[in-house]
Amino acid sequence: MKVIIIGGGQVGGYIANLLLENGNSVVVIENREMSIRALEKNGLGTEHVLVGDGTDALIMEKAGVLSCNALVCVTGSDETNLATAMMAKFEYDVPKVVARVNNPKNAWLFNAGMGVDVKINQADLIGHMIADEMNYQSIMTLMRLSKGEYSIVRIHVDYHSPNVDKPVAEIKLPSRSLLIAVYEDDTMIIPHGETVIRAGQYILAFADEPAMEELNRVFGAGER
Repeated sequence: MKVIIIGGGQVGGYIANLLLENGNSVVVIENREMSIRALEKNGLGTEHVLVGDGTDALIMEKAGVLSCNALVCVTGSDETNLATAMMAKFEYDVPKVVARVNNPKNAWLFNAGMGVDVKINQADLIGHMIADEMNYQSIMTLMRLSKGEYSIVRIHVDYHSPNVDKPVAEIKLPSRSLLIAVYEDDTMIIPHGETVIRAGQYILAFADEPAMEELNRVFGAGER
């Protein structure tokens, strides 16, 4: 997948490295000298960094916007993120446009009419994560999807859970949930019916709010 990232700050640099590690083609557009040096220090070579203004059509075309699969706008300016999102979607018909919301008061602007397919509202995500941490002992929200009521969550398997040492097939899971992966230390597996859940493991799951409550009881200490 070919991805263009507008903004090479800490967020943009992290996303770029993550995408590259997963075999994607990435170009970061950045014009601040300090950020460019930081990108180079973190292993992003000149083939992945384009010096210029992300709102400049010539720069976007040089980065390959005409053939990219996704464009991610993560500068520290909501105005810049919206401007690049609109150019990408309406001028170049980029299939997927993701934009970062810096000021929560501007979140209402980040919609399909402004060229944004997916908005990342950091304040909202952090607020939900704090609330979830208070409500659920064993669950942390990793990503709340901008459309719909589902989230991707991380569940810690408590040592007191009655489902420890049971295969997935024998565990009654909520209907509106899906186990994505089970991992421990550096080992990650895709779970199936015969996968045995061990205490101390982490589970990635896809679930809505009621299912999150049930997963907390199933894998947490709530069933004691």
